Amino acid sequence: MALTGRWVLLVALGVVPAALAPAVGPWWSGVVAWAVVVVVATAADVALAGSPRSLEVRREELPPVRLGEPVEAPLVVLSTAARGRRVRGWLRDAWGPSAGVTSPPGGRHRLDVPAGERRRLVTHLRPVRRGDRPVAAVVVRSVGPLGLAARQRTLPAPGRVRVLPPFTSRRHLPAALERLRTLDGSASVQVRGQGTEFDSLREWVDGDDARSLDWRATARRGTPVVRTWRPERDRRVLVVLDTSRTSAARTGDAPRLDAAMDAALLLAALAGAAGDRVDLLAVDREVRASVVGQRPPALLPALVQAMAPLEPALVEADWPAVVAQVRRRMPHRGLLVLLTPLEAAAAEASLLPVLSTLTAKHAVLVGSVADPALDALAEERPSTQGAGRRGRAARATGPDATDAYTAAAGERTRLERAALTALVRQAGAAVVDAGPEQLPPRLADAYLALKAAGRL
Repeated sequence: MALTGRWVLLVALGVVPAALAPAVGPWWSGVVAWAVVVVVATAADVALAGSPRSLEVRREELPPVRLGEPVEAPLVVLSTAARGRRVRGWLRDAWGPSAGVTSPPGGRHRLDVPAGERRRLVTHLRPVRRGDRPVAAVVVRSVGPLGLAARQRTLPAPGRVRVLPPFTSRRHLPAALERLRTLDGSASVQVRGQGTEFDSLREWVDGDDARSLDWRATARRGTPVVRTWRPERDRRVLVVLDTSRTSAARTGDAPRLDAAMDAALLLAALAGAAGDRVDLLAVDREVRASVVGQRPPALLPALVQAMAPLEPALVEADWPAVVAQVRRRMPHRGLLVLLTPLEAAAAEASLLPVLSTLTAKHAVLVGSVADPALDALAEERPSTQGAGRRGRAARATGPDATDAYTAAAGERTRLERAALTALVRQAGAAVVDAGPEQLPPRLADAYLALKAAGRL
């Protein structure tokens, strides 16, 4: 049972009978009489209210939605009673805060369901967090005809909405595809290098490499003919997404894992358009998600569906196990993209010892999400310069100690990160270390550079 504001108002009106009671009898007689009136009215109101037990709630299946986009969450309320009182009152659709209920406020719907009928209610959502946003129940409050009290019951109504990664870096895709078309489209690459495929024949022009001459075609035509080459297609690209504890650190309003996923989606879209085969492996100590054998246009939907429920696990990454997974999934040479934070304490003990094993067989590209706040910390250097009395006062009192230590800590972290990046490059891997906004386009540029150089 639940009490309403009218019940409080009715109790407050008892002040008048209590004040008049001493004129006709003991002071407490008015209080008791009014209490009896309130109890009887409340009991009658509850008895006359429709029963929430007669209601059945069914949810409609919701389509996946990208983070930040609106979605409607309808539900059907059915009265299973052939006869009985209609249920009037309120229904609260109990979505969590991360589901982002926009209307009605708080998910509270007015409810009026006659016996044997149904009503369709719609809750408008705008999710504020990626992943599966569940809802387990609805709360029905059936108010009596006097509006003093209500029957309340929680009814099971399980459901969920899957919130997909927003893929904000897709704005960089047209420019990357234009570069790809320049590299691999109508104008074929006219240099011969390692890892390129034959494209076509054309006549010799000054400046061509003599090693590209096709002697058979030259003999047939009677004029020099050269072969043109293009970057190889159908290469294997395996994207390894690190979901260990280091990916849980936040850069801005989102964890590093979200920025790494955005970079992986842009790279996958570009590599798929280039004709390469893209697979995904999300792993820490165990495999969290895997996408294998998908081709455009099914590639991106499969990736976002696999990435949507991923959350950072508060464990260390097991890189020897990752190496075993890579060997099993990519036995031949290909491009291995490791999206993992380059943190000195974690990477030196786990990633670096196994990196040479990977670079010996594959082209390895390491993408790391840098924290832009680190540069801001390193630049907080106190100024002690001045002229005259102000300069002497500054030298006397010294710089602000907090700013000095903050700048020193930021600079030391940057130096450690630079040293670790140099070690990764010495092991034979290419490195892209950039902020959340810059990492996706720079990773795509690195992929195109490797493809143009024939290193895939």
